[in-house]
Amino acid sequence: MCGLTTEEIAHAFLAPAPTLAQRIVRAKAKIRDARIPYQVPTPAELPERLDAVLRVIYLVFNEGYAASSGASVTRHDLSAEAIRLGRLLVELMPEPEARGLLALMLLHESRRSARTSPDGDGILLDDQDRSLWNRDLIAEGTRLVERALSSPAYGPYAIQAAIAAVHAESARAATTDWTQIVGLYDVLLRLAATPVVELNRAVAVAMRDGPEAGISLIDGIFARRELLDYRFAHGARAELCRRVGRTDDAHSSFERALALTRQEPERRFIERRLAALAVDSECRRSTTG
Repeated sequence: MCGLTTEEIAHAFLAPAPTLAQRIVRAKAKIRDARIPYQVPTPAELPERLDAVLRVIYLVFNEGYAASSGASVTRHDLSAEAIRLGRLLVELMPEPEARGLLALMLLHESRRSARTSPDGDGILLDDQDRSLWNRDLIAEGTRLVERALSSPAYGPYAIQAAIAAVHAESARAATTDWTQIVGLYDVLLRLAATPVVELNRAVAVAMRDGPEAGISLIDGIFARRELLDYRFAHGARAELCRRVGRTDDAHSSFERALALTRQEPERRFIERRLAALAVDSECRRSTTG
C-alpha cells in the first residue's frame, strides 16, 4: 500500500504484523472469490470511499513524519507523497475533511527542518528552533483549516489541524495556549474516541494542569489494557514522571518504550534519558548518604 511494508502498515494500525498480514490475505481472497473488478469508481461511489482514502493518505504521512523503524526520524519521500496525494484529493473532492487532512499534513510538515539535529537525532517540540518552521506551509495550512472549520461538515482531521495551528501560532513553547488545545481535544474525542486521541489529550492536560494530571489519565488508559504496546504512550508517561521526580516510574516507562522502538534516533534519545536518570539517582543517594 503506497510503498509501505506489512510491518509498517501494522504499526500504523497498532496491530501485530501477523494479524495485519492475515487481514490482507482475507481481503485478497474476498476480492478473488467475489470477482470484484478493479475499476475507477463512479462519481456516485466516491463520497462513501472518501474516509478510507483519507485514512490511507494520513497513515502514509505518519510513517514519513515519524518513521516506525530505521536510521532516520523521518522519511521525506513518504510525507511528500502523502501531501501530493492530499493536494490532488482536494482538487478532485474539495470536502471539508480533505481540506482538513491537507492542512494537518502541511502544518506538521512545516516543522521538518527543526525536528532533527545535525547528527540526525530527534528534537522535542518544546526544544525546537521555531524560526526554522516553514511559514509558507503554516500560512497555507491555516487557511485550509479555517475553510474546513467554516463548514458544518468538518470532522476529526480538521480538528487535529486546528490543534496543529495553535502550536504554529505560538512563537515560543511557553506561550502555547494549552487550554484551547485541551478544548479542541475534547471536541476531537466526541468525533473520534480512540485511545491515541486520549493519550494526546492527556499530554495536553499535563501541560495545562501539571504532570501528575497527565500521568493519572495515561494510567487510566493502561488500566483498560489499551496502548500497552504503543511506544509513544510509555515515552509520554516516562517524560511526565521524570518531570515530577518519580525516577523509578520514569525508568520503567523509558525501558518499556525502549523495548518497543525500532527507530535508531529514538533509541539513542531514550538511552540518554535513562543515563540521565541513573546519574540523578546516584546524586540523590550520595546526598542522602
